[in-house]
Amino acid sequence: MGLEEHMMFLEKMSQLIMSALPKAKHSSLFNDFVESEFFLIDGDSLLATCICEKSLKQGQQLHFFYVIECYLMDLISKGGQFAIVFFKDAEYAYFSFPELLPLRTAFILHLQHNTTIDVQTEFSGCLSQGWKSFIEDSYPYYLMVADEGLNHLQTHLFNFLIIQSWAIKVNVVLSSGQTSNILRLYAYLMPSMYTNQTFFKENKKKIENAYKILIKQLQECRILALESLFGNLKWKNMMDEACETISLLKQLWPEGSDIRRVLCVTSCSLSLRMYHHFLENRNKTIFDQNTDIQEVESNCLNMMQEMEDLCKLHCLSVVFLLHLPLSQRACARFITSHWAKNIQTFLKMKKWCEYFILSNINIFEFWNLNLIHLCDLSDELLLKNIAFYYENENVEGLHLNLGDVIMKDYEHLWNTVSKLVRKFSVGKPFPLRTTKLSFLEKSPSPIKDTSKENIPNLGFIPMSCELVDKFVGDILKDLPFLKSDDPVVTSLVKQKEFDELVHWHSHRPLSDDYDRTKCQFDEKSRDPRFLRSVQKYHVFQRFYGSSLESVSPKVVVTQAVKPKSNFSVPKNKKAHETKAEIITRENKKRLLAKEEQKEEKKWNAVSFSIEEEMKENLISGIKNLEDFLKSCKSNSVKFRVEMVALTACLKAWKEQCRGKGESTKDLSIAVQMMKRIHSLMERYPELLQEADQQLIARCLKYLGFDELTSSLYPTQVVGDDIKEKKMDKYSVGMGPVRFQLQYMGHYLIRDERKDPDPRVQDFIPDTWQRELLDVVDNNESAVIVAPTSSGKTYASYYCMEKVLKESNEGVVVYVAPTKALVNQVAATVQSRFTKNLPNGEALCGVFTRDYRHDALNCQVLITVPACFEILLLSPHRQAWVKRIRYVIFDEVHCLGGEIGAEVWEHLLVMIRCPFLALSATISNPEHLTEWLQSVKRYWKQEDNTMGKNRNAGYCASSHKYQFRMKESYKVRLVLYGERYNDLEKHICSITHDDIYFDHFHPCAALTTDHIEKYGFPSDLTLSPRETIQLYDTMFQFWESWPRAQELDPEKSIHCKNKIVIKKLDARKYEESLKAELTSWIKNGHAEEAKMVLRNLSPDSVFSSGNTVKMFPLLVEKLRKMEKLPALFFLFNLGDVEERALSVRTSLEQKQAEKRSLKADKEAHDVTNKLRKVKKSIEKQKTIDEKSQKNPRKMDQRLIHEAEHTNLLRTLEKNLEIPQECTYANQKAIDTETLQMVFDRVKFTRKGEELKALARRGIGYHHSSLNFKEKQLVEILFRKGFIRVVTATGTLALGINMPCKSVVFAQNSVYLDALNYRQMSGRAGRRGQDLMGDVYFFDIPLPKIGKLIKSNVPELRGQFPLSITLVLRLMLLASKGDDPEDAKAKVLSVLKHSLLSFKQPRVTEMLKLYFLFSLQFLMKQGYLDQEGKLMGFAGLVSHLHYHEPSNLVFVSFLVKGLFRNLCQPTRKGSKDFSQDVMEKLVLVLANLFGRRLLPAKFQDTTLKFYQSKVFLEDLPEDFNDALHEYNMNVTKDFASFLLSVSKLADMKQEYQLPLSKINFTGKECEDSQLVSHLMNCKEGRVAISPFACLSGNSDGDLFQPNTPNHVILRTIGINHTQAPVLWSKIFDNQGRRMPLNAYALDFYKHGSLTGLVQDNRMNEGTAYELLKDFALTIRSISVSLRELCENEDDNVVLAFEQLSETFFEKLNQV
Repeated sequence: MGLEEHMMFLEKMSQLIMSALPKAKHSSLFNDFVESEFFLIDGDSLLATCICEKSLKQGQQLHFFYVIECYLMDLISKGGQFAIVFFKDAEYAYFSFPELLPLRTAFILHLQHNTTIDVQTEFSGCLSQGWKSFIEDSYPYYLMVADEGLNHLQTHLFNFLIIQSWAIKVNVVLSSGQTSNILRLYAYLMPSMYTNQTFFKENKKKIENAYKILIKQLQECRILALESLFGNLKWKNMMDEACETISLLKQLWPEGSDIRRVLCVTSCSLSLRMYHHFLENRNKTIFDQNTDIQEVESNCLNMMQEMEDLCKLHCLSVVFLLHLPLSQRACARFITSHWAKNIQTFLKMKKWCEYFILSNINIFEFWNLNLIHLCDLSDELLLKNIAFYYENENVEGLHLNLGDVIMKDYEHLWNTVSKLVRKFSVGKPFPLRTTKLSFLEKSPSPIKDTSKENIPNLGFIPMSCELVDKFVGDILKDLPFLKSDDPVVTSLVKQKEFDELVHWHSHRPLSDDYDRTKCQFDEKSRDPRFLRSVQKYHVFQRFYGSSLESVSPKVVVTQAVKPKSNFSVPKNKKAHETKAEIITRENKKRLLAKEEQKEEKKWNAVSFSIEEEMKENLISGIKNLEDFLKSCKSNSVKFRVEMVALTACLKAWKEQCRGKGESTKDLSIAVQMMKRIHSLMERYPELLQEADQQLIARCLKYLGFDELTSSLYPTQVVGDDIKEKKMDKYSVGMGPVRFQLQYMGHYLIRDERKDPDPRVQDFIPDTWQRELLDVVDNNESAVIVAPTSSGKTYASYYCMEKVLKESNEGVVVYVAPTKALVNQVAATVQSRFTKNLPNGEALCGVFTRDYRHDALNCQVLITVPACFEILLLSPHRQAWVKRIRYVIFDEVHCLGGEIGAEVWEHLLVMIRCPFLALSATISNPEHLTEWLQSVKRYWKQEDNTMGKNRNAGYCASSHKYQFRMKESYKVRLVLYGERYNDLEKHICSITHDDIYFDHFHPCAALTTDHIEKYGFPSDLTLSPRETIQLYDTMFQFWESWPRAQELDPEKSIHCKNKIVIKKLDARKYEESLKAELTSWIKNGHAEEAKMVLRNLSPDSVFSSGNTVKMFPLLVEKLRKMEKLPALFFLFNLGDVEERALSVRTSLEQKQAEKRSLKADKEAHDVTNKLRKVKKSIEKQKTIDEKSQKNPRKMDQRLIHEAEHTNLLRTLEKNLEIPQECTYANQKAIDTETLQMVFDRVKFTRKGEELKALARRGIGYHHSSLNFKEKQLVEILFRKGFIRVVTATGTLALGINMPCKSVVFAQNSVYLDALNYRQMSGRAGRRGQDLMGDVYFFDIPLPKIGKLIKSNVPELRGQFPLSITLVLRLMLLASKGDDPEDAKAKVLSVLKHSLLSFKQPRVTEMLKLYFLFSLQFLMKQGYLDQEGKLMGFAGLVSHLHYHEPSNLVFVSFLVKGLFRNLCQPTRKGSKDFSQDVMEKLVLVLANLFGRRLLPAKFQDTTLKFYQSKVFLEDLPEDFNDALHEYNMNVTKDFASFLLSVSKLADMKQEYQLPLSKINFTGKECEDSQLVSHLMNCKEGRVAISPFACLSGNSDGDLFQPNTPNHVILRTIGINHTQAPVLWSKIFDNQGRRMPLNAYALDFYKHGSLTGLVQDNRMNEGTAYELLKDFALTIRSISVSLRELCENEDDNVVLAFEQLSETFFEKLNQV
């Protein structure tokens, strides 16, 4: 490969990465795992990213380590599990930056010696074999890499790493552009795609050659760098010199030392020797030119002395590091001058020498070397400070002493340097300066003056507001307040002036989101068209509901509330029955007898055919017999049927055994026989006669279960007809326990209660379900944690029924996380309950962001959290809120979710009534319950206080409020862990273009370390056959296992001698084996346990081959194994659609191959004939109309019509899809219903595609579908028509779509412990499948193990407050209909955040943030000093979804910028030019359509066809206004940080966060020089002392984009909480990140395809974002119209025009 070709190939690689950049998703990396997935960080990327940090000054080593440790600590505290990798080849990239060489080496050593992080340094490069093996063993989920290095050569190295990672299926995360909050870290994730993998395969040789050439180039750089400094000394000589210096030092200091002293003396002596050598070489060259030898020599001597002076200063600076605590160093003055040019050579040389010393540090192996302070080896800024003193102040006559300790230590160091140099003398330690050379360049202001940086007045604006006093009163006394005549107070915005100017009434209360949400039907309208659509809607809802569950609707009648009776205690029978009761009993008896006769007749009618079928084919006969049993209600008939089946089974078994002899027996007959025995013994023991028992005993004998036989029927009757010898040939060949567990696992009878509960008609509830009913009966609250499909939602329907029965006023609110779930619950409620309500009232209502109906006039409201929050915070809805009797929170674990989690928190603390919080996955429910109980205690207290304050008549005066009297404040925790059916896991692997399935034993996910540390995960359960497998493996790997006999399944105390082994027995046996395995590990038999676990895990299956291409084959295989219906989970929206379409294509191809050419021709002919007949009919019709009705003509017409029908039928038959070319179950649904479902998606975006897929039995489901489209897939899947659905995680959130199998068909950062449990929980339909199957396709083994064993994460609180939330709370407090109640709710939100629960320090910080918010709102003119709302507060709170853009938008509005922009085409016109509209979209896109792209993408050379892609900056006037707004906010925020800084834990602040190295100590007081250099105590209050070392001060808090680590880290707050909106965003490397111009581009070209092609967005995502953007514009335009009374206001008209055109464009898509 020539050089030019090589460069071109490197460019090709860059372009491949470049094209992937804009598609990179800014994702949350650690999602819901307790520990994250294992990942790798490229150490050099980390170094390159952190060294560019804006606040870090070159040469400040300790601050650099602080930045690094803050980042790593953040990763670890969020659960990150990672290793850091440094490649040997990567070092070559630093030879052009000698100052970074020792830093990199110290960085690696520091991580290895002072932290517990796993650091890998043994790999030469990313193409080495060792690296590949390491990746295969550790299987990281992603690798964190930089997309740009410190120079282009390093960038190429990073590119190789990215390309190679993709090739081995490792995703890439960019180290730049990351953001983080309290719980999550977001970064750009570039997944390994099939195309990237093939690029590597196809270009493997080229890539390897290009890499070799690159390394060769880098090696040449090293040779050149060394030559210029060290002349003829090569790399090896330098290494030897370093080793020699170190060996000499070991002789001088035999007692050992610490790394700072060691590096100081060795590097100074080595660099002085090298400099001497350098000068000698230079002199030789000069001597050759015959110049004045004496002058040259004295010149040389001079230069040598100058460098000795510099080394002395360096030694002194190191002594300062050794003796000064960080608190003192943080006050150092900051010298801004640069090093003089003439010492640069020596400085470079010194850095190389430090590098050579550190590289050979291993020579110190047996010497006492303290490596703790590797992070603080030198401080260049301190050195400049000392140099400045000696060459300026000292010369001018300022003579300061060093202090004894420092002087002694300095002399010791310099004397050692002198001894190490050996070859020549280096002068005495004092005086420190013997030469006059200036080391620093002269500069007009060499010292940065931080004292003058103006810190704004730290006072608070005084407020008189009861609410504020109640929440923060305790800290107000310590805060400085401004006087009323202070200019800040007097200049508070006077809103009125603006209003009068432009006819605006900004204080007018705006309609809230509820009023604005599209109402599906006008509740008051009497228009017949409306009424018809309402009727249609209700019919469909009931149909949708009936697809969800087969419960007949219940008519609810309001009843007077009776005192509740306790159902758990049986009532004592009365002594005497009344006459009425006797009659009732007799009637019941008669009815039962009648029913019995009816069932008897039914059985007699079908018994013959079923018995005949059982003779022909036992299994299918039994299936029909079981179907009959399901519908039969009479026990005696059921018993008879079971006996018939048992006899048939025995007969079949005998026949088979006689025929087969010794060859393998079909055990399914034996299984059926045991199933019947289980059923008879367990369900009808009272009906068994002696003969029946004899028959059962005989069956057991024939199966070879002698012990069971004798225990059931001891006499010898059983085997009379058979000799004992012959008996063997009938036996199943194993003991009864093993047989039942291994072959009948999923048929085992569940322990269910037999006693009915009068509160439940449809089934007999379990004990834990009864507890839930008690909770509701007692008006208590509960947190309910139980597995998916275990029946926890029943309690919520019981709760609804209770409230519906109580009165017509009470309301139940059901809060569901997604709109899809809202629709589903609404349909279920409507199909479950009907109730006669007064006019205008409804039973069920819905409220989501998209639409609402009957929301406030219903008794059961189903809504999403954000919409319920709107109602609770709305001041004028409080009367409605008081009607709420119960709130049900479904999927309450969303409280820890990524989006909107704080809303769930607000709801839980604001409601006063009892609640039910349901979830399948919470790992710390106790903590959650405790927190909620504390909230209820608060409400109890409030209710008592309010009860005293109000007159007692309030509660009694109206029956509506009576329920307040008997409210309970108890919060119960109800836990239930057992799934109804077992789940078995399987791995799918691809070999030789076929798919194979391996069973995955759950124990294979565990390691002995995991069991020792955490035990068995609580939800890791085994199916009975997996339990047997575990026992057998344990038995196999420990020959002398002492408890082998005791735990043998046949001897086990849980199962021994039981004819009927129940599910619970199997579970107990499983637990005893788990306990035994754990005791092996703890009692010294871990090796045997390891062997067991290793043997249970499948051979490493790594899917080779194109998994995308194989997907249709996977579906086909599952169909053949009868594992459909199945849900296939993928995490990329585009892939969900593509996979579904690929399955359809494969079926169509199959059909095309099967279809004969003749069939096509026939179809063509029939179509032609049809066309002709149609014409004839049309013609005939016109003739008929003209002429009188001629009977003959009439006949003609009838003949044509008959022919038409016939031809249609022929065509339909011809085009019919053959059964094997579709997954649809045609029998599942009738044509009419199917058409009804299809008709609903006639006009939707994806409607046609979904219908075409559905006809083949396929569907897809994701968040970007319209709700009607989602319903189509859900209904047809539940009805069994569609049997293959690909879906994203939205389906896992509670949507009722049970199936037989769940397939994970794509690995993703979103496939985490929580989602895995939610998704796999869908497998196994209760009542249909006895077992669920989970398949892993293209998911690596380590990941599967992690999913199975990881616990779900604990719920932790988010940062609970935001400026807009504070404004909304103040709105409620000041304008609420019931002021006392409103204030109580607001205080509850402020006091009870989950983040501050049991954390007094956090509470303190939140109080200060609340005060900052109030101050900010007052200064912006949204609040007055009494806490009342003013100005455009309504508009700000209305756009609360978009903080801080809402605040910026309103500030633009108030400044009149929109007025200047929105000028119509001509005076008096109401139309605005395209240019004005585009500018308006540009402004709005900068505010509300912010989607950042990675910085590197700006360098792209890719061609764009329709879009501009990069969003332009705001117009100049808007940009200036934004800058002004930001500066004001930043100043306020900085003052806030200064006042919060007193909460910092200074002990921790002086410690490195990860290595915990401490920099505290006694301050040095006896040195005048130290006091002089470290005298800047001002202006360093809120800044981390580590950041102060780089000269940062409080003044830097006012700078845009200040990094978070500059602020004190223990106050728990950072810049992300400031409501600023920077127009330019920079990543960690200081590069600008452009905004994606998708909204403006779409407005210009109106094409979604354009966004997919140029803006590199997924179509569904783009559509959702545009819809949100359009809704925001509409929301603004409606608000402005309400606030402005001038009909023709230009701003309002412009927004209305924009809203209209944007929606038009969107609807055309």
